[in-house]
Amino acid sequence: MPPALPDGEPAPEDGLLPDEAWAEFGSRPFGLYVHVPFCRVRCGYCDFNTYTAEELGDEVGAGRSTYAEAAIREIRFARHVLGHRDVKIDTIFFGGGTPTLLSPGDLGAIVASAAAEFGLADGVEITTEANPDSVAAWDLAELRTAGFNRVSFGMQSAVDRVLRTLDRTHDPLRVPAVVDWARQAGFDQVSLDLIYGTPGESMADWEETLGAALACEPDHVSAYSLIVEEGTALARRVRRGELPMPDEDDLADKYVVADERLAAAGLSWYEVSNWARSPQHRCRHNVLYWTGGHWWGVGPGAHSHVGGVRWWNVKHPTAYAERLARGVSPALGREQLSWRDQRTERILLELRLVDGLPVSVLDAPGRAHVARLVHEGLVEISVERLVLTRRGRLLADGIVRDLVG
Repeated sequence: MPPALPDGEPAPEDGLLPDEAWAEFGSRPFGLYVHVPFCRVRCGYCDFNTYTAEELGDEVGAGRSTYAEAAIREIRFARHVLGHRDVKIDTIFFGGGTPTLLSPGDLGAIVASAAAEFGLADGVEITTEANPDSVAAWDLAELRTAGFNRVSFGMQSAVDRVLRTLDRTHDPLRVPAVVDWARQAGFDQVSLDLIYGTPGESMADWEETLGAALACEPDHVSAYSLIVEEGTALARRVRRGELPMPDEDDLADKYVVADERLAAAGLSWYEVSNWARSPQHRCRHNVLYWTGGHWWGVGPGAHSHVGGVRWWNVKHPTAYAERLARGVSPALGREQLSWRDQRTERILLELRLVDGLPVSVLDAPGRAHVARLVHEGLVEISVERLVLTRRGRLLADGIVRDLVG
């Protein structure tokens, strides 16, 4: 999920975009993000827009049983808003929450609606996230039949003690099983998501996790350092002194170990926190985000971007369903990005990619830092593009601050 967004301005109920937004639509890949906000248990570190059954109670329109209907209504609404041009969908990504708490039939119905309204590009990538304990072999087979061709399992750790600290509920021994079931179902790509730096996680624990992940022979691995987000249960435990804050030196050491182990196993980095077995195994949907593509975000709290206009939906499932039932946009607020905002975001995101950032994007103050960054071994220049070294990847945030100018 993207970072928290500013208040912006109220979004119009008809959802129509300013004329300027149409100048770019269709010139870049177009994706659909579907946010499924349901979880069995809220993980202590998570600050995403998610709800357990207990939190939602019996509110009309808030439950899993009616979610697909509401999502399909938004897809039809999106087609109405974007109907000026026929632009097929290149990627669909179901995130959460736990998308696979919906039935394969419901998830498939949402994909079918997207195909009917927009059409799917040849070779479309359709991904769902899944917890290892949220799917069985027959679920994965049904999802593959429904058109899903990529699955990302939230493994996080192979160590029981670490998983308990994160409030994860799955048995780590189930991960190899679900990967095998996905292969048997015919998924083109299987990805594993890992987290490092959990309080109490030793280097040996992290090595064990990497070894267990690589034993599954995934096509793709995402590895993120644990961030203690304000307002989460984990942040409250840290504030009370029950758990220590993640240590920056420990995080850096674990990143280096991950990069070395993954590279030795044939997975190359293509974004600071993502590794793939080949360019064909990169997550195209995330690359779309990182390279300024256009996408419509479906679901409570989902955000969208088309032609420099960004908007975000109301967060609560009941409010979301109610607005769509009335035939109005579920968007709460939106903003039109200035050219300076778009340049800043381009530097922030493209610099994190293995393909790097064109030097021409930088203004004079930003270019003034380039020679020093090269001398310090933080970036390299390849075909007029800045590419982070491994050491530079560890210091990416500071480098971005220098280059934004």
